[in-house]
Amino acid sequence: MTEPAPAGTDAVTSKLDKKKSIILGVIGLAIIIIIFWKVIPQIGSYSDALDALKEMSVGAMIAVGVAVVIYLVAYGFPFMAATPKLKYWPSQQINQAAFAISNGVPAGGAFGLAVQYAMLATYKVPGTVATSAITAVGLWSMFVSLGLPVLGVAALSASGGDLNYSWVAPVGFAILLAIVVVLILVVRSEPLAVRIGRLGNAAIKPLRARIKALRDLDLVAPITKFRSDMHDLLVRRWHVITVAQLSVIMTQFLIFYVALRGIQGWDQPGTSAIAAFGAFATAQIMLMVPITPGGLGTVDALIIALLQSAGVSAGDATAADLVWRAASYVPQIIIGIIALITWFKKANAAFATVGPEHEGGATTT
Repeated sequence: MTEPAPAGTDAVTSKLDKKKSIILGVIGLAIIIIIFWKVIPQIGSYSDALDALKEMSVGAMIAVGVAVVIYLVAYGFPFMAATPKLKYWPSQQINQAAFAISNGVPAGGAFGLAVQYAMLATYKVPGTVATSAITAVGLWSMFVSLGLPVLGVAALSASGGDLNYSWVAPVGFAILLAIVVVLILVVRSEPLAVRIGRLGNAAIKPLRARIKALRDLDLVAPITKFRSDMHDLLVRRWHVITVAQLSVIMTQFLIFYVALRGIQGWDQPGTSAIAAFGAFATAQIMLMVPITPGGLGTVDALIIALLQSAGVSAGDATAADLVWRAASYVPQIIIGIIALITWFKKANAAFATVGPEHEGGATTT
């Protein structure tokens, strides 16, 4: 049985500009180097962090490893939640491969998106369903990135931490509330979706003469299409998608907190879970600054600063961040590469069975 590749794959792939991707990748890499080389040493201490890491017990390292395994298991749920009938292992494979591409390839976000479409196609997921699933996973990931800082500031306040970042809560909450309200209105009814599209057209009208890309843009069509694609999925599965995304971010926090307490010593007084969560959650606002993949460097700098405001030493704060970053990134990059290799084998086997009568872009499944 054959099925066309998901609608939108070619469009996404065609937008990949190799020169632009290289330039953006170089800029992102330069920023990461500057942050870890110049910025973090101003607020943390690599030498003290190294000393703290040397003092970690074997038991603490094992605890971090267990937390990493729990996190990796949770990472397989989002696509399963957003894609009806998709099983766990394909969901894990898709999400891990997307992570490896987005975080390991310069400006790899668009390419990762195209690969997600292609992988879903090999698992017999229709194009419209694939579009809805990828969009839902991306949206809910953004919701978490905006919602966590609100909770983080509240946790910092409760633990007596630094309130210099109190502006994060209202900004994050305002953006999140606006997006959620618009999403609900769009999904709720087609006339509302059309009306929002027209309001959007009116809003960008003054810019059409100055920005070429906006000159012929009509927001009504894409918004109504988005509504038709997303309505059934969001009505039936929004709560499952929410739980899946929260499980990912909370197990990532588990790695961070276990690393911090392991460095401080479980048998010694240390940072409370509320204070640690406040620092971790508030720093997630830097994910909305798209200059480095996964907030690499930007999130780290803010976490270290916030931990110190909560009374953590510069060395322990830096060490905890480095352990969290390495433990949550390195295994995923490796697993993502393995996921890509195994999927390529599956895809090649599928394409090899396509006879001449199917040539022209159809995917055998």
